[in-house]
Amino acid sequence: MIPSELKNDLQTRIASAVTNREAAVDVMKALQGHYGWLTDEAVIEASELLGLSPLQVEELATFYEMIYRRPVGQHVIHVCDSISCWAVGGESLLQHISVFLGIAAGETTPDGLFTLLPCCCLGNCGQAPTMMIGDVVYGSVTPENIASIFSSYQ
Repeated sequence: MIPSELKNDLQTRIASAVTNREAAVDVMKALQGHYGWLTDEAVIEASELLGLSPLQVEELATFYEMIYRRPVGQHVIHVCDSISCWAVGGESLLQHISVFLGIAAGETTPDGLFTLLPCCCLGNCGQAPTMMIGDVVYGSVTPENIASIFSSYQ
């Protein structure tokens, strides 16, 4: 159940949007922040707040790769696999991070700290290869600086 403070905040966001659908991503991200991921219950809650069907919310949720419909780790790592990142070593970057964390892409570390996901583009092509941990973008990532980047998250 959504705490009343969060519910009031979401209702304010929805009311200030031109259409309810315009506020859908904000609502889903806020509920994801509350629950840790967008649970089935959160989809229903979002649909009730937005005046959309649960199917419409589900369609939006599955379209956006940063809305998680399954449990994820405390820190979600997106590794860009666009052509720009791939051309300068992005593919091997994903492999190095996978080995470093001891998990395959799509998995979560046993301690629940990290989930590793490939991502189609992070919009940081000028500093490729790029990854993002939570909302923090890291550019020009190399196998040599992976350990130092992750040290601040453990």
